[in-house]
Amino acid sequence: MSDKVIVFDTTLRDGEQSPGASLTLLEKVEIARQLDKLGVDVIEAGFPISSPTQFDAVQRIGGEVSAVVAGLARALEPDIDAVRRALEQTEKYRIHTFMGTSDIHITQKFGSDRYGKNLAEKRQKVIQMACDAVAYAKTFTSDVEFSPEDAGRTDIEYLVEITEAVIAAGATTVNIPDTTGYTFPVEFGQKIAALKDRVPNIDEAVISVHCHNDLGLAVANSLTAISNGARQVECTINGIGERAGNASLEEIVMALKIRSELWDCHTDIHTEEIMNTSRMVSMYTGMLVQPNKAIVGENAFAHESGIHQDGMLKNRNTYEIMNPDSVGIRESKIVLGRHSGRAGLKSRLEALGYHLDKERLKIIYKEFVVLADKKKEVFDEDLRAIMGDVLEQEDAFYKLDYLHVNLGTTTIPVAIVRIITPDGEYQDSATGDGPVAACFRAIARALGIRQQFKLEYYQVRSITRGKSALGEVTLRLHHDGDIYAGRGISTDTIEASAKAYLEALNQHKKKQELDLTTETVKEHI
Repeated sequence: MSDKVIVFDTTLRDGEQSPGASLTLLEKVEIARQLDKLGVDVIEAGFPISSPTQFDAVQRIGGEVSAVVAGLARALEPDIDAVRRALEQTEKYRIHTFMGTSDIHITQKFGSDRYGKNLAEKRQKVIQMACDAVAYAKTFTSDVEFSPEDAGRTDIEYLVEITEAVIAAGATTVNIPDTTGYTFPVEFGQKIAALKDRVPNIDEAVISVHCHNDLGLAVANSLTAISNGARQVECTINGIGERAGNASLEEIVMALKIRSELWDCHTDIHTEEIMNTSRMVSMYTGMLVQPNKAIVGENAFAHESGIHQDGMLKNRNTYEIMNPDSVGIRESKIVLGRHSGRAGLKSRLEALGYHLDKERLKIIYKEFVVLADKKKEVFDEDLRAIMGDVLEQEDAFYKLDYLHVNLGTTTIPVAIVRIITPDGEYQDSATGDGPVAACFRAIARALGIRQQFKLEYYQVRSITRGKSALGEVTLRLHHDGDIYAGRGISTDTIEASAKAYLEALNQHKKKQELDLTTETVKEHI
């Protein structure tokens, strides 16, 4: 029997830290369910102490999936308590605690003399704090993971010492993060091999790795680590995450599967669900998958060259090393159009990974019928777009109820909008240099917005096929040092722009409410 490589997915924690990739509670739950269907072993659901929203998401996900659910915590008792409270009703959960161990992290984060007067004393203090945190977490669950942050730049002698200490304190998984994406495969592999060889109690814990992609080496480093004894890999769908992202789950899993002769190990991932999961995460986060992305990119199984096409027609293996079916790329079995009923729609949505109750199906079907009247055929991409748009609107404060734009080659564009909020309806009109500008100004006037929101990014793209393809607008607004991302979809790009602008304003509204909640909590404390 080959060794199992545990797949630890951190899309909902590290992945969501991508700029502009914020997710609603409902979107997080949908993704968690799909990750469970994909077969990941551990789902890192979030960082509970960071905000009430994060706490609620971790708690909700804990009751929705069969996989182990992990919550992140700094090596501090309040952080660990927050994970415990969020997951105490969950059957299988893990507390994942961490602290910096590289010299630069220690000197910068623990510069005060209370942590020691020199580097040697500070290092020992960090070991003590790490062990205390692990031991404390162990009083709540037997499944405790410790990460020496920036292990990729941590001195190997010190890394061996702290690894041995935290295992002795009760850690059952020791994660070795290349936090800054600094290391090369050869040196990262040597570091894992050194821990395997030099830590006396290493067999009492699973060695995990968490690699970032700053130099484009996250997957290569992860695979090299597996070759040297790591048996858990931390990764994200589509490789999203901080800065240049994390190791891509789909690339690691398929590399292990396609080149199985190179190592005696396997994963339990249901690879046929990879594409569904990739598309869901991309749609909800607004993080587009580059066309030439390995495994899940639009061009991953596309062939344009005449020579390639000829070779493919004669024998698929000429230019493809894997069957598209193995990652879930296949033609729809149900053709959806204006004559389709709820049963057909429900069946196709379930095949795509969406499970809806009657009320939500009713809402989605209404949107589906409107789109089907505009298009001859509704494709999978259309359904994903509808799902993302409806889920985002369910808890939105501002909702677009009406939009009318007058424009022409000899007239100044005029936009009229009506916005619905829990407080009532607001309507106004405005002119602009173009229809989109007029639309944005009308929204601002209707809502009485006097604050300065600067448009920093605006993009329009077609996300579905056909003459009446759905268009997606993504934008970012800058206000008071913060960035608010918005996404809107429609067969009309002006309407999509209005939806995207309102979503960004909804993000700002949520931040205001969160800040108010935080201040209230502080006052009670």
